[in-house]
Amino acid sequence: MKNAPLVFVTVLLAAGCAGAPPDDPLEPYNRSMFSFNEKLDNAVTKPAAKAYVAVAPSPLRTYVSNFFGNLQDPWIALNNLLQGKPANALNDFMRFVFNSTLGIGGLLDIASEAKLPKHDEDFGQTLGVWGVKEGPFLVLPFFGPRTLRDAAALPLDASAETPWTLPYRNPVVHDEWGRYGLSGVKLLNERARLLGLERTLDEGTLDKYRYARDFYLQQRRFKVLDGNVPVEYEDFDSSEDASGTSHEFGGKQ
Repeated sequence: MKNAPLVFVTVLLAAGCAGAPPDDPLEPYNRSMFSFNEKLDNAVTKPAAKAYVAVAPSPLRTYVSNFFGNLQDPWIALNNLLQGKPANALNDFMRFVFNSTLGIGGLLDIASEAKLPKHDEDFGQTLGVWGVKEGPFLVLPFFGPRTLRDAAALPLDASAETPWTLPYRNPVVHDEWGRYGLSGVKLLNERARLLGLERTLDEGTLDKYRYARDFYLQQRRFKVLDGNVPVEYEDFDSSEDASGTSHEFGGKQ
């Protein structure tokens, strides 16, 4: 199983939405899939994440987050290099070296203490830097909000960030159940970090789907452009939601 976030991993992030008017020709399908993912989260993943928090003390969860974050750094370094940012790529590579050795296999984030900041890059962002258009908004089953460009990059991103999921004779984890176990822990850990943030979404808008879509598009454009968002992406009126209430998502974050 690929261990990428469900819809909630994106929609339960911090509030505040802005961006260009969304390209959403698949809105009827997207809304249905959004609802399916939300119901799946409420029925399965959210309760499991609560149980994980109940049995795993905070220091242990920090070690788990550090471990999985460390495994992402080589892929982040490669994407920085592909985007023409060699200094950031070197930073990310050194993070991996420091944390994998002095940090006891990544359990400790020694690199951050050494003033080596963690970046957030993936192949979807790299395609954007290369000039590939984002395409229409798309909600995937289990994986949640994407653009068509991000959906195309997803198989490579998911495989690179979870190397134990690669098929047979896997050099990281040889046991099949071990691979499933690692994927499950990673998913639970990511979901647990977002517990309690549902209130932001519930109170922020009468239309959860539109709120989640606009925020996702904004934060992806911000990442692709390294914060240098053109003026046409800064403000727009997202028009009326399903209740007939107009929501205007303002300005820069």
